[in-house]
Amino acid sequence: MFCFGIEHEVAFLNKEGKFADFSCTKFAEFNQIIEKLPTYLSDYPQLRVGDAGIKQKRWYIEGFERFADSDKVIDCLPKGIEIRTTIHSNIQGAISELSESFRLLREVAADFGFSSVLTSFNPCKTIFEPQPLLNDYEIRRRQASPEKQTAHIHMLTYGPDLNISVSDLPIEHVIDIGRKLTYYSPYIVPFSYSSPFYHGSLWEGFSVRTFVRTGKRPAALVFVEKDEQLINSVPSLTKIARIPAEVGRIEFKACDSCDDFSIYAALLALLKGLVLDESLLDRATIPDAALHQLSAKEGFNNEDIFVNVTNILQAAEIALGEDPDVEFLTPLKVMLAKRKTKSHELIEALKCVGSIEDVLRQTYQV
Repeated sequence: MFCFGIEHEVAFLNKEGKFADFSCTKFAEFNQIIEKLPTYLSDYPQLRVGDAGIKQKRWYIEGFERFADSDKVIDCLPKGIEIRTTIHSNIQGAISELSESFRLLREVAADFGFSSVLTSFNPCKTIFEPQPLLNDYEIRRRQASPEKQTAHIHMLTYGPDLNISVSDLPIEHVIDIGRKLTYYSPYIVPFSYSSPFYHGSLWEGFSVRTFVRTGKRPAALVFVEKDEQLINSVPSLTKIARIPAEVGRIEFKACDSCDDFSIYAALLALLKGLVLDESLLDRATIPDAALHQLSAKEGFNNEDIFVNVTNILQAAEIALGEDPDVEFLTPLKVMLAKRKTKSHELIEALKCVGSIEDVLRQTYQV
């Protein structure tokens, strides 16, 4: 049996119309939004709360945690708010919950002067440097994993974790699926591209996020139960599950954010098809950074990328067979036929309006 979940990062403009990131937004400003959102006690223990106490709800502040000289969090520099769904036995359940959680977040955020906008890379900032500089404890803490060492990238990017698992699958098989998704990642992610802006202007491609991030950070992450199941790699392919509900979960982390949640449904169906598929035999432990950068710059315009995207979509469709979830793939077929992504829409919109902020205001038109 398959299970699905989604973690979706939301960026905002503030009441002055400025992009609300770590440079101009305090933790308390986002936290007042979180405090007004409901708690669902039935969510636990399947949702992880974490040691810092920030992840108490389906919504929490995504950011860079600061420490004094111990593991006690003393501040969090925010980049936005993340929505996470509970675990669902079907794709539609996860999408419906995400849609409702986003509706609630949008309504409450508006009460405090924040408007949700779609971006997958900070359109204004190119670097994140924590102030004050990291202390000795924080420097040591950042060496604990490859992902902590690249947290400065995470503070500039916005994207989903598309979570999928299959019950009673041997962990070796789960890791193999993680390696499969890592290899084919450059051909999965173009469907999601939504970050064509960089440093206040138009970038020369379709996904700054993919260009900067994937290779240094994982494409897929597999949660295992025991230390001996870990694979040593940079970036990580495997990670110890922090709660029992995470064991055997595959998080596909390489996609850009989408403001049309039907694309998330399509991507989850694509991942499900790739899990079931037995025809695609290539594997990789770490993402191919150069290939991701080519994909990020050229997308469907690159003939090799286009052919491989077509092949994996067909393989997933064949593997799904008569499974009703095959219908979720339709938006991806349309996108591929037109060779157009969300980034194309954003680029065209910039030609018609005065600023990137004005373009961002047009996103999430639901």
